[in-house]
Amino acid sequence: MDIYKNHVSGILILKKINETTHRVVLTSDFGNKLIDFEISETDFKLNYVLPDMDKKIVINFLKNDFRELLRQQYPVTETFENGNSNIYLSKIDQKEYYLFFNKENKLLKQIVYTKNSKEKIDFTFDAKKHIFADSLNLQHKDYKINIKLFQITENE
Repeated sequence: MDIYKNHVSGILILKKINETTHRVVLTSDFGNKLIDFEISETDFKLNYVLPDMDKKIVINFLKNDFRELLRQQYPVTETFENGNSNIYLSKIDQKEYYLFFNKENKLLKQIVYTKNSKEKIDFTFDAKKHIFADSLNLQHKDYKINIKLFQITENE
């Protein structure tokens, strides 16, 4: 995770608690807990945050980014296509989401979140199955924030 010129690496654990709520825990490479929260579309519960990360701006970025990432429903209003992708536009309040699905394997490969016609966040996925992403790159367009997540399997 790169926030401005600061780099944080570790292990992110994401667990679905029920139909609407996920628990997100970020630990250091050595297993020390950095942040632990539960999030749904309407609720946010901070269970723990390392004092150095206990900044309102950091908490809000993580809360908003994971809320967008874990959104489960995108009502489609328009469809497009380009050479490689079927593109679905979803409009929710003042927000627009462009969902790019690979034409060959039908897997989600990118979500571009825009607000007031300006690109805000680009979520890019690399996946072999519909259920899990092997990697995720979350790139803010108006802030120097980049989060890269990689799935760790038992063989690694």
